[in-house]
Amino acid sequence: MYAGEPSATVVTLPPRGAGSPPVQPRGGGHVTARQRRSGQQKAGPAKGTPTATTTETSLTAAPAPSSHVLVLNATYEPIHVCGIKRAAVLLLKEKAEVIENGEGELHAEHTAMARPAIIRLRTYAPVPRRSRRRLTRRAVFARDDWTCQYCGDHRDLTVDHVIPRSKGGSSEWENIVACCSSCNRRKADRLPHQARMFPKNTPRPPHPSVFIQVACPRIPPSWDAWLGHAA
Repeated sequence: MYAGEPSATVVTLPPRGAGSPPVQPRGGGHVTARQRRSGQQKAGPAKGTPTATTTETSLTAAPAPSSHVLVLNATYEPIHVCGIKRAAVLLLKEKAEVIENGEGELHAEHTAMARPAIIRLRTYAPVPRRSRRRLTRRAVFARDDWTCQYCGDHRDLTVDHVIPRSKGGSSEWENIVACCSSCNRRKADRLPHQARMFPKNTPRPPHPSVFIQVACPRIPPSWDAWLGHAA
């Protein structure tokens, strides 16, 4: 240094960040914009304060009303099963009358009516003869009470021609029975006396109530009286 020059002044700078407000760590303890507007800050429950618990209550749903309606002929004979909408149309057009109502109501824009369970046609509807009814496997099973006509088993059902088709047997109600697969294989292509296997019940065309059971597997209790009377 030269003589006469002022001595250098040492300035000590504060540590970086000293004097500035502490920065809250991201993700915890910060105040959201919504809380600043409301003037409240999210806070946890005070120590010792009981917290509310959610209690779940198990509810048992009521069974849904049946969507099927039993149709009686003008003679009070059960002949058909229809949907709830079709039944409502028949009632509104006065082509049928209510015999028994079910649970609940049907609502339209300007009207409401009780939910029908059984209706009766006001005019007689011709019923096809039993022999002309369409032959289906499910109808054969229902006619034979879902039981093999040879051994009485209820499992693995199929149909069997009592007189095999190869021997001139026809595919008609009088020649077809419910049969389990085991008996079907054992009888094979033989006549009943050859296989020594005879149906427990003589096959015949089913009653119309059988087709009602096919159309509606779960029969409502209110139908039992009508179907039992017709059987």
